Amino acid sequence: MAGQKIKKPKWVIEKERARRASAAETVWLFGLHAVRDALQNPMREKLRLVLTKNAADRLGAAVADGGLAPEIVDARSFDSHVPIDADSVHQGAALEVRPLDWGKVADVCAPGRDAPVVVLLDRVTDPHNVGAILRSAEVFGARAVIAPHRHSAPETGALAKTASGALERQPYLRVQNLADAMEALKDMGYALVGLDGEAGETLAQTLAGIGDRPVGLVLGAEGPGLRDKTRDTCDVLVRIPFAGAFGSLNVSNAAAVSLYAVRNR
Repeated sequence: MAGQKIKKPKWVIEKERARRASAAETVWLFGLHAVRDALQNPMREKLRLVLTKNAADRLGAAVADGGLAPEIVDARSFDSHVPIDADSVHQGAALEVRPLDWGKVADVCAPGRDAPVVVLLDRVTDPHNVGAILRSAEVFGARAVIAPHRHSAPETGALAKTASGALERQPYLRVQNLADAMEALKDMGYALVGLDGEAGETLAQTLAGIGDRPVGLVLGAEGPGLRDKTRDTCDVLVRIPFAGAFGSLNVSNAAAVSLYAVRNR
């Protein structure tokens, strides 16, 4: 009938609700390095800056660059002004921001003229591990770090502090489905190399055979490792060889070693 409202499907309503919730989401960054780099990042939407007098003096020009008037508070009452964990080493600096939007996998990871490397994380939820991986990814020139929305570490103050500024410069893409993102990378010519301590082939052997193809390094959480679907979507599983009887690396260390190997193949 004319003028009758058409009821939206449930999935459309849920998608719109999720989009609104995402738009309203904010993150509190803390610590001098993390706050300074976020203030100087033109891509970052900044909402509220809380500083002690000492932190404001140390941040100097970065405060002016951020374009946000700081709230100067007493160091003894700092914790009561910002909703961050009391054990956080904030150094008298906290900044409320919106999460960064780096864009789509297809745009960020398109090979172009070079042979890029990307890192894919399967259920790596520890923000300290992800922050360290972002730092290594920036050092070794990775195009992006990719993780699923669910069962991965979101942007948090702890992650940003561990990343020591890399969160502001290194694309961190969180996708709905990791296997779909892996298939998209395959379509772009990437060789997907999964890290597995029990694999027969070594990373060096595999890289020698890949040549100059783009590489996606796929790492799982410590303990459970890669999920079956993730393993099956990889082109090859490899191990990092070890000299002694103990052959297990922290996931962030494994990422750093693997990135170095790819960049020096």
